[in-house]
Amino acid sequence: MKSLEKMISILDLFEGTEMEWAPEAMAERLELTRSTLYRYLKVLSDAGLLTSLPGVGFTLGPRIAELDFRMRHSDPLISASRPVMAEILSEVPGIALLCRRYRELVLCVHQETSPGIGFRSTYERGSARPMLRGAASRIILAHLPGPALRKLYEAAPKDFVASGLGEDLLQARANMRAIRQRGVAITRGELSVGVTGVAAPIFDSKGVILGSLSVTIGQSDMLPERLTFAADRVSFGARIVSKAIARDRE
Repeated sequence: MKSLEKMISILDLFEGTEMEWAPEAMAERLELTRSTLYRYLKVLSDAGLLTSLPGVGFTLGPRIAELDFRMRHSDPLISASRPVMAEILSEVPGIALLCRRYRELVLCVHQETSPGIGFRSTYERGSARPMLRGAASRIILAHLPGPALRKLYEAAPKDFVASGLGEDLLQARANMRAIRQRGVAITRGELSVGVTGVAAPIFDSKGVILGSLSVTIGQSDMLPERLTFAADRVSFGARIVSKAIARDRE
């Protein structure tokens, strides 16, 4: 691993449940010498990405909050999606989610909620989930290139089986193809009891899967015509966002 990659790997320590790290624990986990670690920590601390507190150790720094603020107000994907999400919720009350593919995960980057819907989503901005469960994740999984799908399957075949996505890679590919042909992913009560998730894909200017637009509806037994209407609204909205992203690249 190159030196810059090793330095950035320090930030990966804060992706789990441990948000406070003593230098000794960092050095042991990352197999770095004390001198090298402190050199990296100084660079990251000077940039505001990390900060140290007496008796606590190192935590994420204030620059993270600043960057998050800037992203929420200037990310072209979020800017293009906000009015679309509001329009969807005006016709299909629920919780609208904007998600992005992030490594082998799916990250929620924005959420809009209808007033008085009577339930809430735990999939908040900044939350990452595996690609196998939930409509917002599954629609992204369905549009991954073949080698990427194979890599995910071979890393966790039992998870694919447990999620009902296929007893083998051939079946998983067939299920993903069916989702692509349908144009949307629909799940019922998969992550939360009593809700239905409907998601459509968002593509970048080159037609590569970028993320998903979805709505979570507080019903698990929707009438077929109502579900079709919701799927059409979400699919149309995702196409608008994809076109907006493509225009930004022109």
